[in-house]
Amino acid sequence: MKKKVRTFSANDQEVAMLEALASYHGFSKSAMLTSLVKKEFWRVFPSGTEAIKADANAWVKERNGHAAQDD
Repeated sequence: MKKKVRTFSANDQEVAMLEALASYHGFSKSAMLTSLVKKEFWRVFPSGTEAIKADANAWVKERNGHAAQDD
């Protein structure tokens, strides 16, 4: 997958927060943002969306608390 350069807007405090988190985890700022977006995406859409599917071997937690493999 080819990576593309993106931009975003943030105030100085938000950039400082991003730098602190990235430094703490040993990530670049870009990697930190990507990690946070992925974590939030799968939290909100545990089975994926129509356009973005969970990996074939991903375990998806159902709403009733039981884990099931997503097919």
